[in-house]
Amino acid sequence: MSRNLILAAAFAALAAPAFAQATDGPGPNLTIEVAGAANGTVVIDLLPDLAPQHVAQIVALAKEGAYDNVVFHRVIDGFMAQTGDVQYGKAGSDTSMAGMGGSDKPDIPAEFTDKASFQRGVVGMARANDPNSANSQFFITFGDASFLDGQYTIVGNVISGMDVVDAIQRGEPPATPDVMTKVTVQE
Repeated sequence: MSRNLILAAAFAALAAPAFAQATDGPGPNLTIEVAGAANGTVVIDLLPDLAPQHVAQIVALAKEGAYDNVVFHRVIDGFMAQTGDVQYGKAGSDTSMAGMGGSDKPDIPAEFTDKASFQRGVVGMARANDPNSANSQFFITFGDASFLDGQYTIVGNVISGMDVVDAIQRGEPPATPDVMTKVTVQE
């Protein structure tokens, strides 16, 4: 192997995102069991230091079981997979309005940061046009989405199961959406 190829391989290994190798973060961690085309477990290290109100809402909804059996309703190849509509996104019901709802909890004011950027595996809160309208929906980025920086709240990073995220059915909505069958929190 040439010296340049060895150096390139070493640099690539050093530059790999931390979430691709870690299996546990400082937490709290959100564990999502996914069923469908993507079948497996995704673990997200939530970041209360960046978005304390958003993380608190996600944790509360997960502990209530609100995210259980919610579909991935908007999945755009090369961009992101969106889920978390606990009002209209329950699998086994009419999900034609998935993406239009939230939860019975109040909307959360924006918690934008310049300490992190939307890169592969970053989790952000979905919202309407109003920056202070995030509620329960969130998305996981497939790649660089730094154009969202300063416009959407970053709430976590995938630390395990990005291969599962990559396998989620694409579509707006997907013909056969993948489902978060069980979502739990480890603090």
